[in-house]
Amino acid sequence: MAKATYRVCTLPGDGIGPEIMAEGKKVLAAVGEKAGVDFVCEDHLIGGAAIDTCGSPLPDSTLDAAKASNAVLLASVGGPKWDSTDPNAPRPEQGLLGIRKGLGLYTNLRPVKIYDALAGASTLRPEVIKGVDLVIVRELTGGLYFGRRERFYDEAGAGANGGRGQRAYDTMEYREYEVERIARKAFEAARKRRNKVTSVDKRNVLETSRMWREVVHRVHDEEFPEVELEDLLVDNTAMQLINRPADFDVVVTENMFGDILSDEAAQITGSLGMLASASLGDGVSLFEPSAGSAPDIAGKDIANPLAQILSVELMLRYSFQMDEQADWVANAVRSVLDDGWRTVDIADDATPADHVLGCTAMGDKVVEYL
Repeated sequence: MAKATYRVCTLPGDGIGPEIMAEGKKVLAAVGEKAGVDFVCEDHLIGGAAIDTCGSPLPDSTLDAAKASNAVLLASVGGPKWDSTDPNAPRPEQGLLGIRKGLGLYTNLRPVKIYDALAGASTLRPEVIKGVDLVIVRELTGGLYFGRRERFYDEAGAGANGGRGQRAYDTMEYREYEVERIARKAFEAARKRRNKVTSVDKRNVLETSRMWREVVHRVHDEEFPEVELEDLLVDNTAMQLINRPADFDVVVTENMFGDILSDEAAQITGSLGMLASASLGDGVSLFEPSAGSAPDIAGKDIANPLAQILSVELMLRYSFQMDEQADWVANAVRSVLDDGWRTVDIADDATPADHVLGCTAMGDKVVEYL
C-alpha cells in the first residue's frame, strides 16, 4: 500500500524562526517515519526575510503555496531591523495578518496548560496555577487590526496645546456573521473539554462589544444551551487570569483583546517558548508558536523549540486527524520535561548544567523520546 503523503508549507520567517523550524521539521519527519506517512515540507518567504528579498512581507508565491498545501507551519516574523514609524513602510507583521486573511483563518486557538515539571517557572504561586488548562479562542480577521485607519495632518489641531497637527484613527468593526462563527467554534471546543465558555468584551464602552455579547448569547441559547456561559469585561478578565486562572476553560474574544489576553495567559506557564497555537478556518490551517522572533538570541542555538514542536502536535491533530501521533509528540515533550531536560529559558538554579540543552539538542531529545 502506498504511503499517505501530505504537503506542508513551511515558513521559517525571521530571528530564531529558521532554528526552531528546523527542530519542528525534525520531529515531524520522525513521526512520519514511525507512522509510515510522508510529510513533504517546502520553505517559503514571509515577514522581514520576504521584505529583504522581494520587498513584500507576503509574496504572492508564498500565499499560492500555502493555499496549495495541506497545512502551513510558521515559525516567527519581525525584528527591530524592520521597525519603522513610516506608515507606508512594509512591516513583517503584515505578512502574518495577510496570510491569515488570505487563507480565511478566522479562529486562533491558544492552549495554555501547566506542565507539572515547570510549575516553578511561573511567577504565580503553585497553588494558584495548579490545574490550569484553558484555551483562548481569538477572532482573527476582524476588529481594529483590519479596520479602516489613517494618519494625516489636521490644520485645526496644529498649535493646539503645543501640538503639531498630526491626527490618526483606527476603526474597530465587526459583522454579525463574524461573531457567530467564532462563538460557534468556542462552544464546540467547550463541548470537548469542560463545557464552559467565558465570553470577553467591553460592553460598557464599545458598540461592537454590545453586538458581540448579544450574538454570543443568541448562538448559545439556540445551539449550545448545555454549555455554561459567563460574560466578563476585558479588564476584569485580565485581572482574573492572574487571580484564578484554573477557573477558566474556553475563553472567546475579539482580535485585539485576544492578542493581549493570550500573551498574558501564556506567561502564566513561565515561558512563551512553551506555547503553540492553531489558526483555523474552513480550509488550509496554520500552526505557529505563540512567542516572537527573539532576534537578540537568533543564531546562538539557545532558543526553545518546544512551542514549535507543539505546533507540529496541533497540526497533526487538526489538519491530519492524526490524534494518536499528536499524542506521541505531546507525551514525548512531557517526558523530556519530567526527566529534567531544559532550554535556558525554562531552566532554574536546580537544573544540572548537563541538562540545559541548546535548540538543536532539545529537538534531538524529543525525537529520542518519540
